[in-house]
Parts: sequence; structure tokens; C-alpha cells
Amino acid sequence: MTFTPAPSFTTRPTLHGTFGMSASTHWLATAAAQSVLERGGNAFDAAVAAGFVLHVVEPHLNGPGGDLTGLFRVSGGEVRVLMGQGPAPAGATLEHYRDVERLTEVPGAGALAAAVPGSVDAWLWLLAEHGTWELCEVLGYAIDYAEHGHPVHQNVVTTIERIREHFVGHWPTSAALWLDADGNPPVPGALIVNPAYAAVLRRLVEASEGAGERGEARTDRIAAARREWKSGFVAQAVERFVRQTHRHSDGRDHAGVMRASDLAAFNASDEDAVSYDFRGWRVHKTGPWGQGPVLLQMLAILDAYGRLHSLDDEHLDPSTAFGIHVIAEAEKLALADRDAWYADPAFVDVPLSTLLSREYAESRAGLIEETASAELRPGAPEGRPPQLPPLATGAGKDGLEESDAVPGDDRAAGVGEPTVDRHGQTRGDTCHLDVVDRWGNVVTVTPSGGWLQSSPTIPELGFCLGTRLQMAWLDESVPTVLRPGSRPRTTLSATLITPSVPGEAEHVLTLGTPGGDQQDQWQLPVLLRMLVGGWSAQAAIDAPTFHTTSHISSFWPREWEPAGLVVEERIGPDVIEELRRRGHRVTVSGPWTLGRLSAVGMEPSGAGTESPRVFWAAANPRGAQGYAAGR
Repeated sequence: MTFTPAPSFTTRPTLHGTFGMSASTHWLATAAAQSVLERGGNAFDAAVAAGFVLHVVEPHLNGPGGDLTGLFRVSGGEVRVLMGQGPAPAGATLEHYRDVERLTEVPGAGALAAAVPGSVDAWLWLLAEHGTWELCEVLGYAIDYAEHGHPVHQNVVTTIERIREHFVGHWPTSAALWLDADGNPPVPGALIVNPAYAAVLRRLVEASEGAGERGEARTDRIAAARREWKSGFVAQAVERFVRQTHRHSDGRDHAGVMRASDLAAFNASDEDAVSYDFRGWRVHKTGPWGQGPVLLQMLAILDAYGRLHSLDDEHLDPSTAFGIHVIAEAEKLALADRDAWYADPAFVDVPLSTLLSREYAESRAGLIEETASAELRPGAPEGRPPQLPPLATGAGKDGLEESDAVPGDDRAAGVGEPTVDRHGQTRGDTCHLDVVDRWGNVVTVTPSGGWLQSSPTIPELGFCLGTRLQMAWLDESVPTVLRPGSRPRTTLSATLITPSVPGEAEHVLTLGTPGGDQQDQWQLPVLLRMLVGGWSAQAAIDAPTFHTTSHISSFWPREWEPAGLVVEERIGPDVIEELRRRGHRVTVSGPWTLGRLSAVGMEPSGAGTESPRVFWAAANPRGAQGYAAGR
């Protein structure tokens, strides 16, 4: 059996050029990044400029009070992780949440769900360490859109409409920012502004320029802006605001525990990546404080399944019922291990080397049968018993999903990061961007959190806090228990791929997508189509996709659907019927609904040319919002 060939038609071309490429989930961010490249900036300057633009143009998907993770490689260097995931505040103790606030779960919205904001500090760290531009140049794009406006996208308006009555009834500071004097949301295409956030960015620039007037070096100038964010007016405004009570997703009013000292204590940084070799490629991800290694486990299990059954590529084909079945079962097994074992390794002994080993992968692959499993089946690496939260003992939990939320319902604000609801409809609270420059620097980042529906707006800052602590459990028996100073297990999961053979460093590709628990599930079929099937990036991104819901949701209200599988309609009726025959509880979503991937890459141009590299980029047509650009 051969791998399904790539279609002859794609919704748009895979872009190719010799100068540099940018791609993101919003065309204005892509344009900003490419503008920086055209003006002489490098990939890091461009990524930071685009990241701050995303705060302004996709406020329903990310914000300055949120977080990010990513990967990058300086030309010819090692792959590094960009760590912008803030930890739980010092006051986020089990005793406070359970005994004082009387909670059984971390809320999905409100300041008690907020981890320390990590996004802005991470962007500034990246600019200082690897960029070349001054802060005023990089932030100029976002300041201009925040001050003078940008045409608001329909999706932003839809989000504001959905939560409008909650704003009016419970979060008046958010109503003041996002609704007009009559309480109405903006009209799609209208120019919207955020002068408070523009003022924040200007004050960061002023702090940087003040350091410049004192003769300090560029990195020190950016460090001055970081201090202003972490210890100055921003941190002080955050503490003042969250000390006040406000409505949370449990339907009650609470004050937050975030303090200025929490922001001051956090430092974004880079870390070693975790990797797995697959078909001649080395796939790099974050450590187990994020869900990144789950993609590596999926690949390892699929490799092992092929060995156990003496298969070539047929079990890796995301276009067939057999391939989808095997891939989905591998995803379930890897996600069950994620839920049982992944956590911040500074606090938990995560057996990651065993989870990624050949022997362990074969033991997991041996569990894949001809029919769909309806169980949560984490493994026992090194003979250690898995630790799943109490939810795993039931047959699933029927929680409120976004399609069920009614206007004014307090819980409507608490639905988490992007998932697909029980009706197969998507929602999204995350962004993604990729940049590669003419020198061979490459960066891929997934920013999220702090979206406008996550918490009330801090009026003097023009943004709100995130909700990443909803990843943590109020249960000491599980690795991801709420702990002060511990990073909640984020779902943000960009990917960077290099050759596994030394000496072929000119090859590199990056990709990522919004999607919460689906991020690595939506990336996997794209990678299989590209790395195994030889498809172009755009063809692989365009192709119909799927994901399992047979795992514990990382987001409030933490339900799971045994044997659940969501597929795009374009997969075809025959494939869908066969999946149902195999026992999958199939939900058919719209034909173009799952995923918002973008990707960039670099490869040798061949001997005899002046340029040693050719660059490419592709972006998702779903939602008509993500675009790639380059030349």
C-alpha cells in the first residue's frame, strides 16, 4: 500500500524565495514581520514586532497578560526553547484555593486562574539576546495599530458579542474598553483602538530610551524596559487591580493572589529542547512542563507500531481510515501519558527518557487494536504507577461547552483555550507565528493567554491577565497539582525540525497552530504528509484533518469523551463510516474548521548559485485570517 499522493490543487501556493519568509495567524502580524525583514531586521526582530502586533489585532486570542512558548535557532547553531510560561504566583496555594476560596477546581476565568504573565518578558528577552533593532523600532507597529486603529476582524466581534452581557453585568472595565456607550460591540471592519495599551508600550520605550541617554548598551536599554514591566508601573497596576473582587467562572466573586513581587521574580529565558529522530529528521519540542513531548511520543509509538506489524507507511497515512485509526489511537496513548506524567520538572521527576524510549514505545504500540479504545490508558514507565486525576475514574464529564453558553451566563467567560465543541464547532484563544531570515535564523512561537474574555480589563493597562492556572489541579495526588512557583503544564507547542544527519544544517522547518489540546494532534498529520508522503507544506496544511477528544481536557471544565474523534467533513463518507465501524464516536465538523497552522522552512538551493538557501512559507486558509509572505 502506498501513501496517498498530494493533490494537484492547493488553496494558495507554498511561497518560495531567497530573502526571507514570515507566516502567522493574522495578516497584519505577517506584514509587520516581513516589513522588519525588508528593512534589515533579522528573524528575531521580526518575530517580536509581529508578537506585539498580535496583542492588538487578535485580542480575543492572546494578550500582554498571557504567555508563550517557542523554539528558535540562530543560523548554524543549536535549537533552543523560548520559555515564556510564567509560574503560579506565590499566593496560589492549595490551602488558599480550597480552604479560603472554597474551590474544587481552578476557575477557567478570573484572576485566580492567572499565572504570572510571561509573554512580554519573553519577547523582550528574545529581542535583547538575539535581535538587532531598538525597542522603539520593534514596538512601533503595535503602537501605531493601538493608537490609530486597525479594522477589527469578525471573530473578535463574535467573541465580544458572546460575552457582552457578562461584561455589562460583571466586568465593567472590559465593557468600557470593548463596548460603545450603548453597550454594543464594534462592527466588523470598523477601526478599533486601545490607547491604554499604546501608552504602556510608549512607557516601555521611554524607559529604554532613558537608559540610552545614560550611555547604556542596547541590551541594557531593553533590560530597562523589562524592569519597568516587571517592577514598575505595570506590576503595580496589576497588584492594585487584582486585590479587588470580581466575578470568576464558578459564578462567585473572588480577589486574585497576583502581586507585583510575582512579576518581578519571573525571568523569561531559553532552555534545551527535547527531540526525537523520525525518518531522517530531528523533531524538537519543549520540555514536559509543556505538552510538547507528546508529539514526540506519538511519533515514537507510530514508529513502533510499524515495526511490530512489519508495515511501511500505510499506518502513517492521515487520508485513510486505517491510518486515521492508528494515528488517533497513538494520540490517545501519548495524551494519557501526558496527563499522568508531564509537569514542571523543577518540581516533579518526569521519566521523559523512558517515555521516549524504543522499548516503552513498543509496549504502548502493542495496545493498539483493530477497534477504538474508550479507556484512558497511561503507561507505567520504570514500573511506576501512573497518577491520573479523579476525573479519569468516571465515564466522562458533561460540562458546559462554549456552544452551550448563554448570554450573561457567568460560566461563558470560563471556557478555555481553543477546542472543538461537541457539535464540531471551533473556537480559539491562541495565535502562532513563524519567521526565517536571509541569514538562516529561524523562530517559531505560539503566544496565548490574556485574551479579552479571560479576566476583567485592568483599565490603566488596557489588557487583562491570563488563565493558565486552570491547567493545575487542586489535588496533591497528581503531578500537575497547584504549586506556587511551578509552571502550569501549558498546551502551547510549536515545533522546529532539523535533519538528524550532521552536516545538513541548511534544512530546517517550523510549524505550529492554535488549538489547546489539539495543537500537536493537528500538527501530526501535516508532518506525516510532509516528511513521509513528500507533500508540500501548503498541501499538507490544506488537507482535511482530525483529532481525538478521548483524553482529559487541559481546560475548565476538564471533561473527556471516551472514544471521541472529530473529523473534517472533507475526509469523506466512506472513511467516516469505516471509522465508526471501528468504534470511534465520530463528530463531523465543517469542511474547513480544524486547525490554523502556519509554517516556514529553509533548504539548500543547490550548487552553483550565489544564495546558499531557498526559503518557503505556508499558512492556513481556514478562517481566512492567516497568511504567509516573503520573497
